[in-house]
Amino acid sequence: MSFTPLADRMRPREIGQFVGQSALLGTGGVLSRLIGMKSIHSMILWGPPGTGKTTLAGLLAKATDRPLEILSAVDAGVRDIRQLVQRGRGLFPPVLFVDEIHRFNKAQQDALLPAVEHGTVTLIGATTENPSFEVNQALLSRCQVYVLESLSSDDLMQVLERALREDAWLRERKVSLLESQSLIRLSGGDARRLLNLLEVVVQTNGSLGPGASLAISDQMVETAAKHMSIRYDRQGDLHYDLISALIKSVRGGDPNAAVYYLARMISGGEDLMFIARRLIILASEDIGHAQPMALMIAVSASDAVHKVGYPESRIILAQLVTYLACCPKSNSSYMAIEEALRCVGETGDLEVPLALRNAPTRLMKELGYGQDYLYSHLGAGNFAAQEFLPQSISGKRFFQPGNNAREHEMRERLKSWWDLHYGYGQ
Repeated sequence: MSFTPLADRMRPREIGQFVGQSALLGTGGVLSRLIGMKSIHSMILWGPPGTGKTTLAGLLAKATDRPLEILSAVDAGVRDIRQLVQRGRGLFPPVLFVDEIHRFNKAQQDALLPAVEHGTVTLIGATTENPSFEVNQALLSRCQVYVLESLSSDDLMQVLERALREDAWLRERKVSLLESQSLIRLSGGDARRLLNLLEVVVQTNGSLGPGASLAISDQMVETAAKHMSIRYDRQGDLHYDLISALIKSVRGGDPNAAVYYLARMISGGEDLMFIARRLIILASEDIGHAQPMALMIAVSASDAVHKVGYPESRIILAQLVTYLACCPKSNSSYMAIEEALRCVGETGDLEVPLALRNAPTRLMKELGYGQDYLYSHLGAGNFAAQEFLPQSISGKRFFQPGNNAREHEMRERLKSWWDLHYGYGQ
């Protein structure tokens, strides 16, 4: 028996069947008001997979009595766009739906501009990527961006109940839910993934014979889910969201969250060396002098990951993220270089003091290069009071030790040096 996938069969045909996005489609929602006035404008629908972007575009066109034209950014060229726009010139301009609009290059997006500008078509673009980065500003300024959220547990339960109630294939097999937690959890807020997983469970557990029925348990779902790919795009927003969550969890001292996000990235097939490189940066930026060994350990772990490879390297990365999360934190080095760069940007190329300049030739020595330099090791405690900064920024402090045991020692040492140099401590 040949039939379309369950997710397509259950695609809402009327706006009343649409589940989720209450902020846009609920009472007083902006899209609800537009539907009520039978008037829509060009827009970008931005949200994760399975939140209803494609379905919503079709329902908006239907609810406002507009013809619908569909282009896929994967295989449509500039010529296709121009031909479609030409067909659209009429009394009732069509709604042009462009799926994965972030895949359009600049020339393709530019080809849409005149039609959108003059109302020849009403553009609805769908994207899983941040339109601020993936859609050119000229086109973006002519569209309103609406953000679609992942579906809640209640939303997903509504989708499940409707499928069990209305789909003939499921009713024929007398499918019911003994448990629904795993279906909801593993769908990740994605209605399409939810229905695909439900379909796989039924296909792999369905009994034959008259009067047979199937009560779906969490164990059945867990078994079926092992054969379904985890949603992850190494070039997309989720890639950046997860590494951001990992870094912030380590910075915030939460090894549990850190190792969870590490597991998410590993399960999604992330490049392990990318993770290792980011953790090296973190070891310096966020831990630094509070635990100087962190940087050495991060570099060593990165080398080990490179040599060992997957799957064993997952253990090395887990050891690294949990160690870094438990380290004391300091961003004093990061703040120092940022402040120094800002100063350089404001003051330009200031003259290096003569005493600090290299003097390899007789002329340079005659010009005073290197004169009056005090060799620090000849001073008491290996310190000789002298100014190293250019005269116009003499005494400026870029580095401020952090509040931790190791940097407290550094602070005390610097204070004694500054007192000898300037007559006061800082």
